[in-house]
Amino acid sequence: MKIEQIYTGCLAQGAYYIVSEGEAAIIDPLRETQPYIDRLEKDKVQLKYIFETHFHADFVSGHVDLSKKTDAPIVYGPTAKPKFKAIIAEDNQIFEVGKIKIKVLHTPGHTMESSSFLLIDENGKEKALFSGDTLFLGDVGRPDLAQKAANMTQEELAGLLYDSLYQKILPLDDEIIVYPAHGAGSACGKNMQKETVDTLGNQKKTNYALNQKDKESFVKVVTDGLLPPPSYFGMNVAMNKKDYNSFDEVLSKGLHALSPKEFEEIVKHSEALILDVRSNDEFAKGFVPQSINIGLDGDFAPWVGALIVDVTQPILLITDENNEEETVTRLSRVGFDHVLGFLKGGFNSWKNSGKETDKVHRISAQQFENEIRGKNVTIIDVRKESEYSAEHVDEAYNKPLAYINEWINHLDTNEPIYLHCAGGYRSMMAASILQARGYRNFTEIEGGFNAIAQTSIPKTNFICQSKVLK
Repeated sequence: MKIEQIYTGCLAQGAYYIVSEGEAAIIDPLRETQPYIDRLEKDKVQLKYIFETHFHADFVSGHVDLSKKTDAPIVYGPTAKPKFKAIIAEDNQIFEVGKIKIKVLHTPGHTMESSSFLLIDENGKEKALFSGDTLFLGDVGRPDLAQKAANMTQEELAGLLYDSLYQKILPLDDEIIVYPAHGAGSACGKNMQKETVDTLGNQKKTNYALNQKDKESFVKVVTDGLLPPPSYFGMNVAMNKKDYNSFDEVLSKGLHALSPKEFEEIVKHSEALILDVRSNDEFAKGFVPQSINIGLDGDFAPWVGALIVDVTQPILLITDENNEEETVTRLSRVGFDHVLGFLKGGFNSWKNSGKETDKVHRISAQQFENEIRGKNVTIIDVRKESEYSAEHVDEAYNKPLAYINEWINHLDTNEPIYLHCAGGYRSMMAASILQARGYRNFTEIEGGFNAIAQTSIPKTNFICQSKVLK
């Protein structure tokens, strides 16, 4: 028997590949299916089942494509109602894969169809729990995403989650290995550990949600401090419930090379958004006017979902050379399938063709210190609330990047503004959006708060973020 966790850091997502005696199962596959096909061929095994823990909100699963390519059936837990052919399992139903068995545990609460899969080895011993978004390491699934579909409040869903955890998962053996669907950085939870695998026994000791005295206290602590979910989540759920365009087709269309002239013509005659995925340092030096910068070297896909929101938005890409395929792939993982093409030769080809370019006004932290000394200025910190609470520049306003579409319209278009995040990744995203919408009265700080902390600019006293989160 072999269990392989296939972890994707950009999405903080874990898919699982399980093999026993010539047969395989895959749990929660990513959109692109070829890596799984390659594994199956290398191991000379047949894919018997594709298990889905629930209808995912933060990414588009590869279940439909993978099923079409392998003829393996898709398995959901009870109450799931996909728009395609699938096995809707009963609670406690057993599926055999080689010499092992996979038992379905219906664990509603995060969503109504949410299920965990318990692996039983060839000796009949319960060995591993693939817990989906029901149980994370250090946290549990948020109970607010399925309110509309379930016609329930988040408190009612949290109550269901309590029953699932305390009646079905906590009674399991401490030695069972927990394999969650997500880790730290995912918006599907609020307090996840950085580790991606743990024993159930250790989670019983360390996970705050598993140590509540009663259901009432569990509901209170699990629903406390939940931030609004990213707006694209509902669109991803809809795609996961329905059939969708093949990833191969999406990739083929997206890898359409465009000359600067062709690129410019599409910009003029379409509603396409120009997405520049170069690093914030490169973007700061120059870019195609109206471009939005979301760097490929960070949490790219979730930020695309949070800031662009509409998965049907046509997109034109500007990337470093040879990054086109990776960019289209990572966009497709969150459902952004409408890439019209990319600028051949990247930004340099645009600049060398003599076309208009733009720049963000960026200064160093030292320059920032010199400019604001003795002045009353407006400073906007676009980090998360927890980061801001831990330590920030005195008098700075906290305007998290995730909510820029809400706060941008309240900015004074004349008053000078200084903008920063932790290191420059998020503040350059914010700067590009501001500039695309006509704002020119701002300055972005290179290196963000990490660089500002090395100056004598007054700051609040540091508070450990783990305490802030709790």
